[in-house]
Amino acid sequence: MQQVLLTLPIFIPIVFWVGYHYHKDRHLPEPVTHLLAAFCLGMLAAGLSQLGYLALEPVGLRFDAGALAESNPLGLLAYTILAIGPIEELAKALPFILVVIRLRELNEPLDGFIYASFIALGYAAVENWQYLDYLTPWEALARGFVGPVVHILFASIWGYWICQAQLRRRSVMRATAVGVTIAAMLHGIYDFLVLLRPRNALPLAALMVVGIWLWRLKLMRDMHSDAVANSPAGKKSATNRIELS
Repeated sequence: MQQVLLTLPIFIPIVFWVGYHYHKDRHLPEPVTHLLAAFCLGMLAAGLSQLGYLALEPVGLRFDAGALAESNPLGLLAYTILAIGPIEELAKALPFILVVIRLRELNEPLDGFIYASFIALGYAAVENWQYLDYLTPWEALARGFVGPVVHILFASIWGYWICQAQLRRRSVMRATAVGVTIAAMLHGIYDFLVLLRPRNALPLAALMVVGIWLWRLKLMRDMHSDAVANSPAGKKSATNRIELS
């Protein structure tokens, strides 16, 4: 029973963010089966990232981030930016570029945020479950709240770049390289600040999250407004307003 209770702070935020993004996609909603598939792809991406970490061991590049935080802050910064960020963001982006951009339903800019977010939520669900045995109830609550949010935000960066390239018939590979690089660097810096844990580092990490969230929120609102305005109903409403004026 206690184990079941400990899973609640892990999965309740996941359910909340699933509902939130489904609601945000209300103009041209994606098929539920596609969103579920994206979530499952995110779960597979979590396993792929574990393979990425295992691949570092034979070449001596797999480190204990907690130990680095205590003994070698510069080494921790290098590890989070050059290993953690790239491995996790690339693992999440791969199913997006291999599967999602081939969907006919990927037909508006907002879809890049939606599908990337569902992949991120699947990834966060597996990652939080893996950490469950090592967390106190309060730590599980904190991770359950924060984990999905940060994965959504970093995935939204490459999701935006890749979707824009796909819809505008531009180079998806170039967009992937740019988007994943930016997301990986920000992810690495965020993890560095959180793992280092000085008093002035955690507020900086929080400011980073808020800044990316505001950028994402503004773009999502603009995309939704443009989609509504360009829809047949929106054009008809605009025409009627012009005629009445």
